[in-house]
Amino acid sequence: MAQHHAELLMYPAPEPIRLANELWLTRILEHLGHSRLDATHLSLPELWRSPHLLLTQTCGYPLMTALRGKVRIIGRPRYELPDASAGNHCSLILGRADDPRKQLADFRNSRAVINSEDSNSGMNLFRQRLAPLHRHGQFFGSVGISGGHRESLRWLRENHADLAAIDSVTYDFLARHAAHEVAGLSVVARSAVSPALPFITVASATDAQVEVLRQVMNQALRELPEVAQTLGLADVMAASERDYQVLLDYQQEAEVLGYGRLR
Repeated sequence: MAQHHAELLMYPAPEPIRLANELWLTRILEHLGHSRLDATHLSLPELWRSPHLLLTQTCGYPLMTALRGKVRIIGRPRYELPDASAGNHCSLILGRADDPRKQLADFRNSRAVINSEDSNSGMNLFRQRLAPLHRHGQFFGSVGISGGHRESLRWLRENHADLAAIDSVTYDFLARHAAHEVAGLSVVARSAVSPALPFITVASATDAQVEVLRQVMNQALRELPEVAQTLGLADVMAASERDYQVLLDYQQEAEVLGYGRLR
């Protein structure tokens, strides 16, 4: 029995989401006849680049930068959620509901928080949305890095930051299953539309192997309707790097406007 890494770690919480992903992975591996290698010792970048990788999910921005040519795209999820559909999602730019500032321009010189500098939803889409508003390459008074979307939400709730861009799928999962994590926050704006986070496999996978993986992922979803419902996931669509080129286009738009770095 072949052994591979199979992890879905981009949406690790709340607990119903984690459990649904685990059930899905277990059924996929059963169909393929593979066993699962322990990946707890691997960082996300190490998992993404592992020669033993069978299946995982990554962010679209590193896919087109650090991972380009080093992994194969299996497909992209077609979520059917309030701010994610047809294989796309967006970022919700959030502030506190009791903040008197209601328009993006009102937040000039405020405190931002991003989850990481290589995040599409937390940084790249945020940067593109703010690019027309900067002055001399700067919009915020400060930009902190939280390490994760849920931590960014905590910064907002506890008044350590004023504005953050949160992946709309993350927001919906929390709103449904851990509403206290988004309590007291409100949507100031939405970002441009972005292709949803891609599923990837090892770079050496053939076209036929990639197609089998995608078909098995969808078969497992059909067999587990409770998983599909919990994840708000209709199916895994075929995808390629062409679908994600728009993320680099957004980067270029910001750079042309003189806002190459979110600050």
